[in-house]
Amino acid sequence: MRGWHLPVHRVVRYGRDLRQLRLRLLVVRSAQGRFHASVSLSQMMSLGGVRMKTQTSFLGRVAAGMCFGLFLGAGGCVGSELEEPVPLEQGELSQEATTTNGLSTNGLSTNGLSTNGLSTNGLSTNGLSTNGLLASSFSRWFNANESTAYSDMVMKYVVACALPAGRARTWTNPVTGVGYSWPGMLGLAPAWANGSPATVAEQQVVSACLAAHVNKFGMSVSISVRGRDAVGVAIPVASREDTLFTEQEGCFFGNLFNGAGIFVGHDSLLNRAESTARACGLSAQVSGGSTECPPLYHVGSCASVCVLDETRAFWKNCVVNGVSFVPLTTRLRPQDIYRCGDGTCQFTESCGTGGTYNSCASDCSSCGARSAP
Repeated sequence: MRGWHLPVHRVVRYGRDLRQLRLRLLVVRSAQGRFHASVSLSQMMSLGGVRMKTQTSFLGRVAAGMCFGLFLGAGGCVGSELEEPVPLEQGELSQEATTTNGLSTNGLSTNGLSTNGLSTNGLSTNGLSTNGLLASSFSRWFNANESTAYSDMVMKYVVACALPAGRARTWTNPVTGVGYSWPGMLGLAPAWANGSPATVAEQQVVSACLAAHVNKFGMSVSISVRGRDAVGVAIPVASREDTLFTEQEGCFFGNLFNGAGIFVGHDSLLNRAESTARACGLSAQVSGGSTECPPLYHVGSCASVCVLDETRAFWKNCVVNGVSFVPLTTRLRPQDIYRCGDGTCQFTESCGTGGTYNSCASDCSSCGARSAP
């Protein structure tokens, strides 16, 4: 067990990338030897979807000042039992997700945040409402992106992040005549969802949920996310999350709507034998680094910039550059932290003669004699 314990909430699962969305990941290793992916600002966020088929989506060119890559989060009610999420077809939502506290598959991968998106499509000021969707600025944005499939993916995640389960947004493209329906799940931004401009709190918590679901490697990894929505209501927790998700990961916060930046901190560190598909927060990166998951800026330990909620279950607020942000807190299952010596050569491990993740003789053999996986 690592340090103090953060009871957890929403469980989400990372998904594999959709190659047609042209994920551009450059896998690199940090100075400490950790396995990381470097992605440009226009290659940002892997963000997940509630019980959706694994997918990589991104907001390529997201909001001038509102860099915004989206996650389809799990919303809904507290369930009595946790169960493994079953991937669904893209855009489909399981009714069961509303009774299992958001067990889901998410996979909007790191390729989204850049310089135009929801700020240019009019929704950030017109509201995420029917009227906002009918604005000419939205139609222009939707049809001007690299593909309408791309725009559709962005909207699936936007709506699911902001709207609660049971609500949706529908829209017919006036150019192509194709109809779309985007269901809500997480409900983090109630005022924005009801047609008002996004409040600062909504901007911050939506930004945090995007950052918390970054998936650098396109792998399926379950996580548990805790925090509060824009009006201070805690995300509900399922009964077994505390026992299943015991590994502290980190805190995610910022504001992609106004260009204030997006930040990550760690609650624990990996040792030299460990690696994980979740490396943006749970890493040995020093404070100030930004090469592992740009544009995520690593602030070091969460405790150095954040204050715990009164329940001590998650971080309440984090302050950077004098600005207070609403964060989300994440935890992992122990089996999603890989260890050299566990008998399996993981994709994050390398052959070698040592006992570290990047030179793991016991799991991956020596490089000259490495056996086929």
